[in-house]
Amino acid sequence: MTTPQPPLKASPAFPFDNSYARDLAGFYAPVLPTPVEAPALVKVNTALAELLGLDPADLATPEGVAVFAGLAVPEGAEPIALAYAGHQFGHFSPQLGDGRAILLGEVVGRDGLRRDIQLKGSGPTPFSRRGDGRAALGPVLREYIVSEAMAALGIPTTRALAAVTTGERVVRDRALPGGVLARVAASHIRIGTFQFFASRKAFDAVKQLADYTIARHYPDLVEAENPYLALLDGVIGRQAALVARWLCVGFIHGVMNTDNMSVSGETIDYGPCAFMDAYDPNTVFSSIDEMGRYAYGNQPDIAHWNLARFAECLIPIMGDDREAAIAAANAALGTFPKRFYAAYHAGLAAKIGLPEASEEDVALAHDLLNVMIGSKADFTLTFRRLGALAEDADAGGPVRDLFLDREAFDTWAERWRARLAETGRSGTEIRAGMDAVNPLFIPRNHLVEEVIAAAIERGDLGPFEQLNAVLARPYADQPEFAAYAGLPPSMEGYRTFCGT
Repeated sequence: MTTPQPPLKASPAFPFDNSYARDLAGFYAPVLPTPVEAPALVKVNTALAELLGLDPADLATPEGVAVFAGLAVPEGAEPIALAYAGHQFGHFSPQLGDGRAILLGEVVGRDGLRRDIQLKGSGPTPFSRRGDGRAALGPVLREYIVSEAMAALGIPTTRALAAVTTGERVVRDRALPGGVLARVAASHIRIGTFQFFASRKAFDAVKQLADYTIARHYPDLVEAENPYLALLDGVIGRQAALVARWLCVGFIHGVMNTDNMSVSGETIDYGPCAFMDAYDPNTVFSSIDEMGRYAYGNQPDIAHWNLARFAECLIPIMGDDREAAIAAANAALGTFPKRFYAAYHAGLAAKIGLPEASEEDVALAHDLLNVMIGSKADFTLTFRRLGALAEDADAGGPVRDLFLDREAFDTWAERWRARLAETGRSGTEIRAGMDAVNPLFIPRNHLVEEVIAAAIERGDLGPFEQLNAVLARPYADQPEFAAYAGLPPSMEGYRTFCGT
């Protein structure tokens, strides 16, 4: 029996301008989404749709749902699955690629920025490796929630444009309702995309990809003396800042493989990711990270390691003198620790209300982290509640109660308040600055699981809508939603899984 192919539809209108498909022939496989039985809309991201120049109401129509479910391919789309390789947990796989994702095309938004629109869970591709190319609804909802929460937190990230159910079941450890996520990204070019061609010694293709990447993401480097070295340096800088920013909100990327590191500087691939509750640098949630390679505290070193793999791809196109190219690449890589720690320490200093990341202030912040480890203090609530103590010396109860060793916290807090006094700022001013960088609402693991359970077990999407609304304002007090900001229940042994 022949699988029905999606028809072309003129509505809804997507103003596609597909540069990847147009300029990089041979870097992908053309493939159509596989239609599903009975799709239904979960959610359209109204604000993002408008930013992209799309009509949210149009996207929510049956015709729009058909596009997101793979039942229809809109006019101007050129569906493709991207080829890439990657180091997965340190082991190189020469061919991975989009196994359950199809890039519909690109649009240039109202802000003038070009973005991909991709369907995840839309059926098998030539890169599926015997997989079904589908996604369960739970991981689709998780990625929607977490990626939009990261965007609200101000961290560069892929976004969720829409989610739909498919009316079909997918079989994982059990039969589960299926879903498709429409993901938006600055692009889906990964370090692994470069590795795919470099590992085959197709250096003309590496150069072509690098030229495309520079034009799309780093246009100011076009006239650089050595644009490929400048590209390496640019990606290093963006990744250093990115990882520093997500560590400052307690985020743990569950699978920091090279195929999950975007050269645009966005967080990409929200599979077994999670936010940390009690502070511990050894925290791991991913079910497949058995050795803790991607633990919270390891992520800066892993980013550095991944960037070294990127440098290996670019060295052959940096110039005829290989030794000089290696030396230049190593020099660029050598800047990563300084750039990362400059961003991370600035973030830590701001979290405790200090305007500069002096050596002494950074040490003070690390002293707090050490006390938090011993007391199993909640990462998010500790920093948020510190703001009240910065404003009022008698308001220390809520933050102090987070610590098992209250005396250790008191000793630290006395030093900290003395340092705050030296800045000459009012307590109200200090607290406002702290509240602006210390979120109150994050996608807590138990909240995400409750939302997924409600959707899967009862077909109730109300909790999903409510959680997204709360997380859209992570730094606001929102007293009516205080229950979303309470201490989480014990989640010992909690694990997250790949799914989309």
